[in-house]
Amino acid sequence: MIRAFFDFITLMQIGSYLLDNKLILAPMAGISDRPFRELCRQKGAGFAVSEMVASNPALRHHQKTVLKADINNESGLGSVQILGTNPEFMAEAAQFNADRGARIIDINMGCPAKKVCSVAAGSALLKDEALVRKILTAVVNAVDVPVTLKIRTGWDTDNRNAVSIAHIAEQSGIAALTVHGRTRACKFTGEAEYDTIKHVKQAVTIPVIANGDIDSAEKARFVLTSTGADAIMIGRAAQGNPWLFTQINHFLNTGKIINKPTVTDIHQTILTHLDSLYSFYGNTLSVRMARKHIGWYFKHFDSIDSDTKAIINQAQTPDEQRKLINAVFNSLTTDNATS
Repeated sequence: MIRAFFDFITLMQIGSYLLDNKLILAPMAGISDRPFRELCRQKGAGFAVSEMVASNPALRHHQKTVLKADINNESGLGSVQILGTNPEFMAEAAQFNADRGARIIDINMGCPAKKVCSVAAGSALLKDEALVRKILTAVVNAVDVPVTLKIRTGWDTDNRNAVSIAHIAEQSGIAALTVHGRTRACKFTGEAEYDTIKHVKQAVTIPVIANGDIDSAEKARFVLTSTGADAIMIGRAAQGNPWLFTQINHFLNTGKIINKPTVTDIHQTILTHLDSLYSFYGNTLSVRMARKHIGWYFKHFDSIDSDTKAIINQAQTPDEQRKLINAVFNSLTTDNATS
């Protein structure tokens, strides 16, 4: 029991960097932008990785790419995830982002999206171990900062080669490895399996991060215990629920479950998140970017109907969007006070 508790509080290291805790926000396309990373860190994430950016040189200075990789004034360690199949382009992208301030470079070999895999990038690379080695070696040799790698367990359930890829990663100088407990073919369906992650952890000496379906404090402890992983990565479960990091940290440190966020907690967090989005993206784009986050936050309340959500989604300015949000929460607060 003492050893198990010690394992929960022992911090993980990536290169020379010691993480604040064992909880990492996953890189999620269109979601893990700087405002969301900062919010999750405030709520207890020890580390966060940017959404993936293409290594294609033609896109390097494109506005969308620049925003995705923006780590200016970011608290904690700035980590940028790069995606591609060309070792030279990947090395150049790593060097470019390291020169712009990234303190860790992450390589995406885990994305199962069709548009990514159709060009043999992301998790499709797991089919070509020779190319995996070339990419990892090129990127590690191109930068002076630690390089990490995110993979899946294999390309389908008959071809789980995560252990083999892990050996290549370790030999190539990768500083830490994240394994999502699904194959490329599984996408996000079914349940994540953790046995493969356990086998990976047992096969290599570099830190291993477990990812997939970690949606509660109890599940976090189960995954850490059953896999022996050095840390866990949380993705979809944090959408509209950044308090999950607070809850997991508290449970791992004390063994006790804390209360869920109140209506006021959720209201204030949404407003903070919206203000960050407005500042980061500007008035027009930020309102559109905020809509999906608002929808996820609203899942905490069964009483918010689809008509209300539709009206908020029609807002065109920050002031209008914020005013509609406040009206909803004023109603929720009144209902709670009278119930």
